[in-house]
Amino acid sequence: MISQIFILSSKGDHLIYKDCILTTGLLVALFCLCLYLLILLQSHKGLHFIHVRQGGLYWVASTKTNPSPFTIIEFLNRLAALTKDYCGSLSEKSVRMNFALIYELLDEMVDFGYIQTTSTDILKNFIQTEAVSSKPFSLFDLSNVGLFGAETQQSKVAPSVAASRPIMSSRGEQNEIFVDVIERLSVVIGSKGVLMKADIQGEIRIKCFLPTCSEMRIGLNEELSIGKSQLKGYSSAVRVDECRFHQAVKLDEFDTFRILKVCPSQGEQTVMQYQLCDELPCAPPFQLFPSVEKDYVNRVLIFLKLRCDLPPKSTALNVSITVPVPKGSTSMSQELSSPDQTAELQPKNKALLWEIPRFPGGAQLSALFKVDVPGLSSASLLEVGPVSMSFELPKQTCTGLQIRFLRLSPTQTGLSQRWVRYVTHSDSYTIRI
Repeated sequence: MISQIFILSSKGDHLIYKDCILTTGLLVALFCLCLYLLILLQSHKGLHFIHVRQGGLYWVASTKTNPSPFTIIEFLNRLAALTKDYCGSLSEKSVRMNFALIYELLDEMVDFGYIQTTSTDILKNFIQTEAVSSKPFSLFDLSNVGLFGAETQQSKVAPSVAASRPIMSSRGEQNEIFVDVIERLSVVIGSKGVLMKADIQGEIRIKCFLPTCSEMRIGLNEELSIGKSQLKGYSSAVRVDECRFHQAVKLDEFDTFRILKVCPSQGEQTVMQYQLCDELPCAPPFQLFPSVEKDYVNRVLIFLKLRCDLPPKSTALNVSITVPVPKGSTSMSQELSSPDQTAELQPKNKALLWEIPRFPGGAQLSALFKVDVPGLSSASLLEVGPVSMSFELPKQTCTGLQIRFLRLSPTQTGLSQRWVRYVTHSDSYTIRI
């Protein structure tokens, strides 16, 4: 039984508070003390607090009984997902603007401390409050294009905010479905440029705005193999080590034709998760050629030459390079190869930050940093590095996983739009100097 439910901001301010069994007193302050312990489950005088963090917010439940913690954690994750579906986005601003809608959701989901339902299909019959969007959706807003169509939709483009609108939006066109193939790349590259470690975590995520859809068929690469035992000959097969599927996915055609069949509910859900360990099918997207020297006037000279090994028509976005510097660094001057780059010294973090908004494939950029370090010694040079990078690769998957087709059954009345996006994010990209 759940006693109370909170939604707190990153600073601990309570945004939503629901007392499920009419207890007395607001326990947010007590939970804020528990946050400093960084413990998922915390108890105090017979009262148990369980929390997860999603969208920069803390989703908290308290209970006086002894339920399964995993049940509560699953409920809180589902509550966050439903809030994102109904509000369009998951942030402090959207929660404040849609507090009435969230309270209505909680009233339907929990009755006197007992979980009733977390199904979107059931809840949509009872939720009447219209979501308040922080930014009105406009099909003419193409300032941040990140989606492109599959199959016959290749020539059409939708803005990246299209999939961020509420599922119960009063907008006329609701016959749309968005499919994201998202991969997170973890790489460690040695000082001589040798790849030492590479892991890829991926998922296929759909967000459905179709009012009715009995079945959706997602076709993956026909040459997709799972595990090394399925590799045959010397063909360039797309391989993953293991994969997991949503419980609603039917796999009767997966082994033979690599087709996923699912009956999607309105909202967002992850239909497949996969993993590839200790192998990178393609070349690492970035190679760094560093040089660290000591100047004659207590300065460290750090020269970085960064090469993007993506195809020429590809572009990396929001590239950020962080280089640890010796402690006691006071100031820095830089020479950058293009005017759109920025760099700054962060003395508190003992690091310098080099940011590149757009990095075309096949290009090479360089930067020279002169860091002033009072009392510099030869041992201080050992404090430089390793270099860590973060970036986003749109329209790219490192495993080569692709969506062959996306078919709906029965055929939707009217025009139905199907959008597919491929994105690779850097989870941990480390280069040793």
